[in-house]
Amino acid sequence: MKFSIHREQLLPALQIVNGVVERRQTLPILSNLLLVAEKKSLTLTATDMEVELVVTIENHIDSTGELTIPARKLLDICRTLPENSKMLIESKGERVLVTSGKSRFTLSTLAAKEFPLVENINKTAEFKIPCKVLRSLLDRTAFAMAQQDVRYYLNGLLLEVEKGILRAVATDGHRLALCETANAHEETGNKQIIIPRKAVTELVRILDGEQGDAGVEISHNHIRIDLGTLRFTSKLIEGKFPDYNRVIPKQNDNPVTANKEVLRQALTRASILSNEKYRGVRIILEQNTIKALTHNPEQEEAEEEIEVKYQGPEMEIGFNVSYLLDALNVIKTEEVLLTISDPNSSCLILAEGDKDCKLVVMPMRL
Repeated sequence: MKFSIHREQLLPALQIVNGVVERRQTLPILSNLLLVAEKKSLTLTATDMEVELVVTIENHIDSTGELTIPARKLLDICRTLPENSKMLIESKGERVLVTSGKSRFTLSTLAAKEFPLVENINKTAEFKIPCKVLRSLLDRTAFAMAQQDVRYYLNGLLLEVEKGILRAVATDGHRLALCETANAHEETGNKQIIIPRKAVTELVRILDGEQGDAGVEISHNHIRIDLGTLRFTSKLIEGKFPDYNRVIPKQNDNPVTANKEVLRQALTRASILSNEKYRGVRIILEQNTIKALTHNPEQEEAEEEIEVKYQGPEMEIGFNVSYLLDALNVIKTEEVLLTISDPNSSCLILAEGDKDCKLVVMPMRL
């Protein structure tokens, strides 16, 4: 294998695929990238056995072939070379030679045939969706995923295709986020899958700034997303996701209407003196007023009061202030609606005029 390539061509591709390469690998080959050079293209593949990223670059190839090369070392070399450098990469037996100007690097390699690849995934459903819409769906729900929960099916995000609607749901048992869109088209059947946490994080990263449509293929064990020159594949989490409809409160006639930024800032200030372990905040609802009270074991207290639109009964209820702030941070509108039916009910948070995204925070005892 032998080819020349400009640093500015190779660097963005290396930055994308290195996202899935773990620093500590059980298999040495997983620290490497697979490079496949064909007549007019170069393909880079990285995997951690759960998520696979493949990027294709159009480039003239002097001599075709395939090899594996240490992922982070190649990225660091490429990153630190001067701008507009031209790199020559060629295989020399069990080594790879990378030269650029007067710089010369000899890297070790491992057998390309040992590199684990995800082949055909036997799709059972497929659809297309604008990249911006898919990223927005994931971005507004991913914060509610669990981290290392024994209920393994919560350590990911539910993606549900139903009658042309694509729905994303995440919950950690204390809060829930649901967003949906009717933008999924060419859909071929209803489907429910759970995407692992790392895969969701990677997807949000690679979809950032992408234009056009994403082609989505779903099988029993995998999801594959094709962006043209970039292909993303992830294993799925097996298991049954809980019935999320049961925990979403109904809207009532007396929601709290608040300025999102004013409420967010008030809760942020109150959170400074909350208990670091439990992060509790006491919310007191009165006519056209919300009070947020916090205290900690050092006997320190904070009180915030803001004006809102509210004509319901007076009420006092406890929440994890971090959960409320996380929910407010994904809302894009100026006004936010909070529905709380009674002191034992969950809080339903909606963006003003947006019925496609529902955020739920369960109460806590203080």
